[in-house]
Amino acid sequence: MSKLTLWDGGTLLERRTRANEIIAGPHYTALDSNGIEAWMATVLADFAGLGRIAAIVPVAHGAAIAILRNGQLAVPPIDYEQNLPAERRARYDAGRDPFAATGSPSLPAGLNIGAQLDLLDDLYPALLTREATILPWAQYWAWLLSGVAVSEVTSLGCHSDLWRPADERPSEMAERRGWAALFAPLARAGDVIGTISPAMAARTGLPADVRIHAGLHDSNAALHAARAFAEIGDHEATILSTGTWFVAMRSPGADAVVEIADLPEARDCLVNVDVRGCLVPSSRFMGGREIELLSGIDTRRVDIKPDQPALIAAVEQVVAAGAMALPSMMPGVGPFPSGSGEWVAEPEDAYAVRAAACLYAALVADASLDLIGSRERLLIEGRFAEAQVFVRALAALRPDTAIYTGVAHNDVSYGALRLVDAALAPPAALDRVAPLDVDLTGYRQLWRQRIAGLAVAA
Repeated sequence: MSKLTLWDGGTLLERRTRANEIIAGPHYTALDSNGIEAWMATVLADFAGLGRIAAIVPVAHGAAIAILRNGQLAVPPIDYEQNLPAERRARYDAGRDPFAATGSPSLPAGLNIGAQLDLLDDLYPALLTREATILPWAQYWAWLLSGVAVSEVTSLGCHSDLWRPADERPSEMAERRGWAALFAPLARAGDVIGTISPAMAARTGLPADVRIHAGLHDSNAALHAARAFAEIGDHEATILSTGTWFVAMRSPGADAVVEIADLPEARDCLVNVDVRGCLVPSSRFMGGREIELLSGIDTRRVDIKPDQPALIAAVEQVVAAGAMALPSMMPGVGPFPSGSGEWVAEPEDAYAVRAAACLYAALVADASLDLIGSRERLLIEGRFAEAQVFVRALAALRPDTAIYTGVAHNDVSYGALRLVDAALAPPAALDRVAPLDVDLTGYRQLWRQRIAGLAVAA
């Protein structure tokens, strides 16, 4: 999904979205960069009629790369779900820097953008020469708007295989393959890299003095947003973003020492790089997808507000019956990637099924948070912050952690806005989560005993 939002200070004025399309090409599936560009220009022209726009901050996921030659996009950007031939992938993996250096685990398909560059090198031997410029996806849009090409560390340092975050330099593989020499010059996410180009100003009707910022990786935008809350700030804290993926990003305190090698690469842990260039230990699992699989995609969602009292009431029944799901409903990802997923004493009652699915998500999240050393404070954001069984179960499982929720549906946009105005107040207050009244100690112990036979134990 592509999205454009228009803000006046901290007030959202307009929001437009476009479903992304994937383009089938002769060698790989590609992102619809031309379609997104045309849609963006149309929406910006509409926004220009609503008020004077002062600045634009691009935000994008960290699994796409753009190659420029002669002032234009040289090849369509690869869709990150494009699989690599097994033999080529094996050769690529053999040349990667160790996880302890990059914090990038080996991810499937094209989720490591170094693997995308490897494929392009093979397909087009003359592409990645000194006439080329490599841009992360967010900075491609900054270039398209301004004509100025830059790179930025939250994007380069996001499971790319291209960056050594502790050393603040490109990976040895990126140097050896000649890619590092093609990176556009580094800029900070909040840097104004220029004003809107004359061509784009004419195309959209935007004023010539619109400032274009370098932009950043989407998860890091959410982290930057969370740090605006007094409860989070620069304290030791973790942000758990919930949706299809549950992504935990630990923001270490000032005195914390982060050792990449301490993270278990095989359990879906990685290191992100924040807007300051600091290391952010991170972990993830497909919590939203797993909840859907457990509760039934066609049933009522676990975060529907009127259902919360009945779901809370069902927890005691679930725990007493020892009803539980074992990981992983989505094998290959998360802290228990080798698990095949199964029910134990699956409930028949629909509320109990959904409550058990939320308890499962809380147990997996609890394990995932332990892997990155999460402690002291936890902010749960996104759709499942409104699922009371999930958040209150996590509070019961982690009694030494102050857990908060924030209904931040625009947290990524707000994080980008904070790059323009660091003093911008948070859009709403955080709520402290009260733990469930049901004791989950024995339930968690039984759950962990049952998964102890997995290749990667709790």
